[in-house]
Amino acid sequence: MNIRAANRYAKALLDLALEKNQEVVVQKDMQFISDTIATNNELQMLLTSPVYKITNKKAALKAIFSKDTSGLSNNLIDLLATNKRISLLHAISKQYGILFNQEKKIVKASVTTAFPIDDSMREKVLAKATDLVGDKKISLENKVDESIIGGFILRVGDVQIDASILNKLSKLKRELSK
Repeated sequence: MNIRAANRYAKALLDLALEKNQEVVVQKDMQFISDTIATNNELQMLLTSPVYKITNKKAALKAIFSKDTSGLSNNLIDLLATNKRISLLHAISKQYGILFNQEKKIVKASVTTAFPIDDSMREKVLAKATDLVGDKKISLENKVDESIIGGFILRVGDVQIDASILNKLSKLKRELSK
């Protein structure tokens, strides 16, 4: 996969979306496209397979996405088909999200807990994440993993805070085995 080409397309799309004040709409489109491709093996194979013609690939993408996405996103599909770069759509959609977050100064954070977090816990986690990143906005995702027993694991960028019961039990086990 040509990452540099995907980055150039994503950057051009973001520039155009910013110019037309549609960057948030296009971000939602790109997230939808990325999620759809990531969860559909047949679609991934269609996009990357040299067996299918570009016209068939474009028709399939239009049928899947044209009703639920904006004009800019549909134009991207047309452009990729014209340039025979449709296989880059997934990479472009992911890269657009990265560039969008950089532009809007949004940092992705994930918190793993044994149970889904409620609003008050979400606020506390956001406050802790904000302490780590300063004046940037936080996009928080909650992952549920019952194996951590309790507590939480917070990841913000390269920083990880592991305050899970599983981690504490592992440390205690290592201490006792010495």
